[in-house]
Amino acid sequence: MQTKQGNIHLEIQTSRKSPVGIIRNTFWDKTKKSPRHTQLGRITGCTVDQLMMLQLAFREKVVPVGSPKATSVLSSRELGASRAAIAMAKKLGLHRILLSRSEPWVDAVLAMIAGRIVYQGSKLSLCNIWRDSCLWELCGIDGEPKVESHCYQPLDRLLQRQKAIQIKLAAKHASAGTLVLYDITSTYFEGEYKDSELVKYGYNRDGKKGHEQVVVGLITNAQGCPIGSEVFAGNTKDCTTVMGKIEEIRNEYGLDHFVFVGDRGMITQQRFEDIRALGNISTIGALTHGQLKELIQRDLIQPELFDETNIVEIIDPDSADLRYCLCLNPITKITESKTRQRLLELTEENLKLIADYKKSVTVEKLGARVGRILQKYKMGKFIIWSIEAGPESPSSRKHRLAWSLDQDKIKREEELDGCYVIRTDVEDSRMNTLAVVESYKALGNVERAFRNIKTVQLEMRPVYHKTDERIRAHVFLCTLAYYVQWHMMQKLKPLFEADGSGAEHRWTFAGVINRLKQICEHEINMGGVTYRQATLPDEEQQEILRLLET
Repeated sequence: MQTKQGNIHLEIQTSRKSPVGIIRNTFWDKTKKSPRHTQLGRITGCTVDQLMMLQLAFREKVVPVGSPKATSVLSSRELGASRAAIAMAKKLGLHRILLSRSEPWVDAVLAMIAGRIVYQGSKLSLCNIWRDSCLWELCGIDGEPKVESHCYQPLDRLLQRQKAIQIKLAAKHASAGTLVLYDITSTYFEGEYKDSELVKYGYNRDGKKGHEQVVVGLITNAQGCPIGSEVFAGNTKDCTTVMGKIEEIRNEYGLDHFVFVGDRGMITQQRFEDIRALGNISTIGALTHGQLKELIQRDLIQPELFDETNIVEIIDPDSADLRYCLCLNPITKITESKTRQRLLELTEENLKLIADYKKSVTVEKLGARVGRILQKYKMGKFIIWSIEAGPESPSSRKHRLAWSLDQDKIKREEELDGCYVIRTDVEDSRMNTLAVVESYKALGNVERAFRNIKTVQLEMRPVYHKTDERIRAHVFLCTLAYYVQWHMMQKLKPLFEADGSGAEHRWTFAGVINRLKQICEHEINMGGVTYRQATLPDEEQQEILRLLET
């Protein structure tokens, strides 16, 4: 601070027990031709940081709000979520799993993997966020990324490396004798794919009728950590993919013996026998409803043996190494009962409409109408129906539809509501009854993976690619993104477990990402000097970063 007498400034002394600020005036003594100092006052009771701020004020470095020299934020870009996702991928060594040496396409793939976790959307939209996010810069890509060179070409390289990458993931997360979980799902497409060998009409597991689709198979370990994925044509049946996957696990992943876990549509009777013929691979799967009834007909099991608290195990007398675990899900029991009751009501309502139809109709047309209703609601086995001739002349005969519910069949079906049987040929010495059931329930980890990959977090669809190779690469990229997300979820378990329930429930993975997105990199101008500074994480963000170890 300049005055007529000299320069007033603040000198900070920290040698004492408490810091002290000495206000001095320095001026030039013309007589002695030397600088002189006079003390104007002392400031006590402040911290060193507070004294330093006062020191800046004396130097006129603190600018009043609204002044052209005041501090201003020029721009802000998301930093925290992208940095956390990339740090987790590198902590897992994923960049070295992609390729053992550093190459530009690996950095681009890493950016797309983290981008799928944080932003989703198309590859073009991911490129366009470079002004709003530090994502690309964190992966060593400065300036504006180009969709062709930074997305499409790296995707092509990624697909070429898929087998090698999956072999490395299997070596890291699976071992001989381990559980291997396998399931498939479908994802539907919009638009035309005339030249595609993958995009076909088939059974849609999401209930999206009228759309072409592809089928996606996913392999995980017992905990649900993804090891590999594959894209099949949209009209592929579940069971037809099993033997190919088993051969892949044996020959490419190097697991000569393991326990293959699949659902009832996966391990059919024929597939079960095919797998048993291999000799060193065991299976765990659930029986179909028809197979369950066959066991009842053989008098091997009875409906009263199913209990929600006690799991009964039955040994097949015709094959001593086959074990059946009888389970009852009370929630499914209620759901199946309500669903059947509702479908029966809808069936009767529609049959009544047909019966009340006033105009004459032939027996064939009347039977066809009834058949369509029974086919629609799948309730034909519970309906006893007939067509009776009316009293009119043959040329204008009005036929009458009569029906009734087969209460005996309905009662027998109700006895099996919520019941399911898990079949395995794993030796009891290796896995007891409870372990077998828990292993089958572990398929829920694969279903959880599909939910995250398809909708909840990673949003695999809509798929913007038009060629089969790019579709395969996109699905594999989403699988790798879930691989990183899965490990982040494991790290965040304490946060989720300590969360409340109901109205007190707060944390989801998406919520964690949104909190981290609030950590930004700011470009700041202060007194004509421009510099970058990141948001200081609050206590909550610090806890998240601590759990993620980033």
